[in-house]
Amino acid sequence: MKTPFRFHPVALAALAAFAAAAAPWLAHAQTAPAPAPTAPPQTIVITGNPLGREVATQAASVLSGDALLQRRAGTLGETLDGLPGVSASAFGPNSSRPVIRGLDGDRVRLLDNGGASVDASSLSFDHASASDPLVTERIEVLRGPAALLYGGNATGGVVNSIDNRIPRAPAVGPLTGRAEVRGGGAANERSAALVLEGGDGRAAGGLAWHADAYGRQAGDQRVPRYTPLDADGAVLAASTRVRNSASRAEGGAVGASWASEQAYLGASAESTRSRYGVTVEPDVTIQMQRERVALAGEWRSLPGLLRQLSAQASHSQYRHEEVEGSGAVGTTFISQGDELRVQAQHAPIAGLHGVFGLQAERLDFQALGVEAFVPATKTRSTALFAVEELALGAVTWNAGARVEAVSVASAGSGTVKFGAASERRYTPGSLSLGGRISPAPGWQLSASLGRTERAPAYYELFAQGVHVATAAYERGDAGLASERSRHAEIGLAWTAAAQSVKANVFDTRFSRFISLDATGAMQAVPGAASVPVYAFRAARAQMRGFELQGRTRLLQGPLTLDLNAGLDAVRGDKLDSGEPLPRLAPRRLRLGLDAAWNGLRGGLALREMARQDRVPTGDPATAGYTLIDLWASGRVALGEDCLWFLRLNNLTDKLALNASTIATMRGLSPLPGRAWTLGLRSRF
Repeated sequence: MKTPFRFHPVALAALAAFAAAAAPWLAHAQTAPAPAPTAPPQTIVITGNPLGREVATQAASVLSGDALLQRRAGTLGETLDGLPGVSASAFGPNSSRPVIRGLDGDRVRLLDNGGASVDASSLSFDHASASDPLVTERIEVLRGPAALLYGGNATGGVVNSIDNRIPRAPAVGPLTGRAEVRGGGAANERSAALVLEGGDGRAAGGLAWHADAYGRQAGDQRVPRYTPLDADGAVLAASTRVRNSASRAEGGAVGASWASEQAYLGASAESTRSRYGVTVEPDVTIQMQRERVALAGEWRSLPGLLRQLSAQASHSQYRHEEVEGSGAVGTTFISQGDELRVQAQHAPIAGLHGVFGLQAERLDFQALGVEAFVPATKTRSTALFAVEELALGAVTWNAGARVEAVSVASAGSGTVKFGAASERRYTPGSLSLGGRISPAPGWQLSASLGRTERAPAYYELFAQGVHVATAAYERGDAGLASERSRHAEIGLAWTAAAQSVKANVFDTRFSRFISLDATGAMQAVPGAASVPVYAFRAARAQMRGFELQGRTRLLQGPLTLDLNAGLDAVRGDKLDSGEPLPRLAPRRLRLGLDAAWNGLRGGLALREMARQDRVPTGDPATAGYTLIDLWASGRVALGEDCLWFLRLNNLTDKLALNASTIATMRGLSPLPGRAWTLGLRSRF
């Protein structure tokens, strides 16, 4: 049964109280003289450093502008796949979450404009993320633990999608925007997006508004000719299409704010709809929808101890129906989530610059239907955090701490399957210490140490039933303790004109790593064959690896030619058994040549993946492969800024399998075959 859409009164009241308390500062911000102009800031990774400067000790990547335009794909995972340390889970072409340094699911935090992105994508590989890259203007990726600001489920990293649905600055003009159309690809995709923005543009403060809409339709994905293997390992008829992989999606949003150079306060509402096939089940289609309301405000350059104050709150409703071939709904997943975040930046105190804040989240989840393998649950968390930075001589130090109170409650069922209602409470804590130094002009050396705790997710505690996507009977453990890890990382970067080199080496050790392990038992399923039993267990584990990337200019003049390269690898093991951790990307090499001449740009990229044979028992090895991609773009005289772009992927039509995909899906859905994509984007 659908629930009415509402903004939770607790979050609304808290934000209203915050706005009232900040009113005196807001009045001051309107009358205070604007600060003296400063030099344009360098790239800021908002999620990584709330102090408003470059990330000091954390590896990060940012996609925006033309770079995002060229990489944009139908899913968030596919869009980011290939960035340093980032791969994709790829449960078919429609369900793909980012995997950061071998960690996925509830260890990678997905954010929308810095706030929680509520969906069910971490529960199951066949559940798509509700964030759509088509209207996103900027994506920030943090590699490595970001638990201090966003909780223990950011152990692997953070992906923040930014779309300006709540305008944060005065409008540039009464009406601006962008339109984009694209077509082609291995799934014969047709998509379009329109973004409109405007306002009175007064620096002293005025109305700024935003509206966007998008739509996408795609057929079954084309791949090189292959022989599919179903979830039971049975050989199917040879094919050049991934069965039941067609999709359709549409959505839109409206938002408005009062914005000046010193402050903003606004709200937005958005709606997303998606319908896509589930490849592992040829007669099942998923219908997904999400509604989200958000409020946000920020006051800058304040007098007194607090120099900057910001807050945001959101309410999301997510519904996911698995429709059988007969049209009947087999299983329904419903999530309702609220988030409140208040953060303050204080004035320098004895050289210390820092932020502190509060974050509160609630998630109500329920699964309805015969295939539901998790009971209805309620998750609540409240956290306090602080991050401080201090320059001592040539070294800039930073330290942070976070403490959370988390409760996860199961409604049970009163039957043998889910048992009686129960609740678990946790108090995860996280600490970090890092520093950076510039030993010579253009060079930067950084290092960090951290300790992170993550409360188990509701499905890790209370799952009990057959999970069709994994073709296994999954069994949770309500007695699991918090997942605990220690992290160490060293980074070195050098930049000079058009040349740069960045290197990161990391080591993460888990004293309690929660994973889904085979028990060796079989479970009888009524009306079907028996399935293997898998259980969530905690064990000692280690993840370690490196990321290396560089760029150099080979030719300077009217024609420029740049060479870029990247190499990364991650290795994960269970320390007690010595068995490799599952679904890790192999060693990856990326080489590219980018050329520019008289407004035209183009390039060639080579992606080489090694064979992945370090796999757990029962998981087959994945063969290595090499893919070649071509791209080109140019400006056309249509409007203020009009760009055409062309992309040709997998030039040699190479058959390739993704090692990060779960084994039951890997043989059913290879990577896309040779395909071109053509598009046009206009800004006005």
